[in-house]
Formats: sequence, C-alpha cells, structure tokens
Amino acid sequence: MMSHSSEMKIFSGSAHRELARRIAEYVGVPLGDATVDSFPDGETFVKINENVRGRDVFLVQPTSPPTNQNLMELLIMVDAARRASAARITAVIPFFGYARQDRKDQPRVPITAKLIANLLTAAGVDRVLTMDLHAQQVAGFFDIPVDHLQALPVIHRYLAKKNIQDLVVVSPDVGGVKNAGHYAQALGAGLAIVAKRRKSATEIEHLHVIGDVADKDVIIVDDLTETAGTLTSAATILKKHGAKTIYAAVSHAVLSDLAIERFKASEIVELITTNSVPVRVCAGVPLTVLCIAELLGEGIKRIHNDESVSSLFELKGNK
Repeated sequence: MMSHSSEMKIFSGSAHRELARRIAEYVGVPLGDATVDSFPDGETFVKINENVRGRDVFLVQPTSPPTNQNLMELLIMVDAARRASAARITAVIPFFGYARQDRKDQPRVPITAKLIANLLTAAGVDRVLTMDLHAQQVAGFFDIPVDHLQALPVIHRYLAKKNIQDLVVVSPDVGGVKNAGHYAQALGAGLAIVAKRRKSATEIEHLHVIGDVADKDVIIVDDLTETAGTLTSAATILKKHGAKTIYAAVSHAVLSDLAIERFKASEIVELITTNSVPVRVCAGVPLTVLCIAELLGEGIKRIHNDESVSSLFELKGNK
C-alpha cells in the first residue's frame, strides 16, 4: 500500500517524453496530461490539464540539449504545479545539465551548477531525483533532498551477460578512477587509468596508461560523452598498449556531430549507454542503449512510499 497519503502524478516536459512514458508504464500510472508548448516568440507555455491539488507530483525532464530551453521549461512546469497546489514536487532530472560547472577552476567564472540548484529551489522543487552527476558534490549544492542514482546496476547487468573473460576497466582520466573502481569491483575485473592532459574543450592530448592492458579486453567507463574526444583518444592509446577488444560505457551520451565522426573512426567496437537523454542512433556508430525507466520508476515509487532509495541501487560492496 502506498504510504504517501496523496496520489502520484507523473508529467513530462518536451525533453524526453518517451522515457517519461516508459517510467509511467513501469510505475503503473497514466502519464499526466499537460500542455508544454512554445509561443511563436520562443517563450514557453505550460498548462497542467488535470487536478494536482494535494498530489505527489513528479516532473520528468533531463536538462539535455537544448539545455537552456529544457531547463526553463522545467522551472515553468514546477511553477505551474506549485501554483496548482501540488503537495510535493519532485524534479526527475535523469541527466543534469551544467553539472560540469561545479567549481571555480579559473578566475571570474560562475559556479553554474549551484545557480541551477538555486533556481530549481526558488521555482518550488521539494526534492530532486537524478542519475550519475558529473561530480558527487553537486548534490550538496541543494538544500533539499537529492536522490542520486547510478546507471551502474543497469550497465553491469548488460556487461555481466556478455561474460567477457580477462576484462580490465579503464578510467579515461584520473577524476573518474572512483567510478571505474566501482565497475571493476562489480565485474570482478582489473583496473587501469589513462592519464590525460586537456588542450581545450574539444581536444585532448593523452600521455600514458597506468596499469596493464596488454592482451586484455577493456571497457572505458565515464559519466558523459559529448565530443567523444576523451573516449576515442583513450582507445587509441590503449590499442598502442596492446589492448584487444575495446568497449566503452557511459551513463549519458549527449552526442554531437563531432562525436559521431570520432566514433565512426575509432577503435571502440561498442558504446554502451542509457536513454537518460534521447540518444542519436547513427549508422556506423556501434551503439547499445539500455533503458533506465525501471531504475527511475523504482526510485519514484520509493520516494512516493517514503522508502530508502539508495539501498536499492547499490551493488554489494559498492559505496
């Protein structure tokens, strides 16, 4: 029996209706009826077409490209739900845009991730459900509860079925070591690191591989790929160090035109990702998209029932 006294309602912005539909299907409620549209001048118009007074409302909207458009739409949906007297509003943000701008790493730059947290709170969000934030501390930028899921259980299930012998998990940079370590532990695999030096937002200059990848199948894991520079240049150096088959797994595939071209020419035989954002499927890019509707749906159910969310998603031994 649902312990949260009010009825659950799930609505979707225009960023990823297909995922919202699948989540609602998994949870067993109809997707809520809302009009989300743009005026000719580009302003967003939102109207919730059903009663949400006293209801437990979940708004599904990854802030993927067009990032600002999707973020603004989410804020306006939150405002609409709040003014319609929703009992509680949870922003379900499978992919959290701007999460990489999480610190002042040079003079006179913003900490945009903190600004986004403030905007969501100001709009009236009561809690956030998200997945694989670029940096864990972004959850702490909010003064409201944040449930932070991992794609690891979903990707692990798929990789375990492949039953790759002698596998090594590779972090494409020093910052991703902890995440790669979780994968290595879950898969009972070795661990290696590619140490990189970044020239610019689109260009990477790789240095060396720490760990043994010779004659091993490897999987490069990361939270996000956008231009694919990190992944494809890591693959090149891994090949030079004698790696056999090279796979890649990322939680969020926000693929640019440049990424598509790079993957087509790369040593990576399969890119495994999730549908946290609408993923571009292109000929020549060996892509496997795993569905996270159950993961998010289970998170939503547990939030609604006032149950623990974290306990559900942690693989044994995974902190």
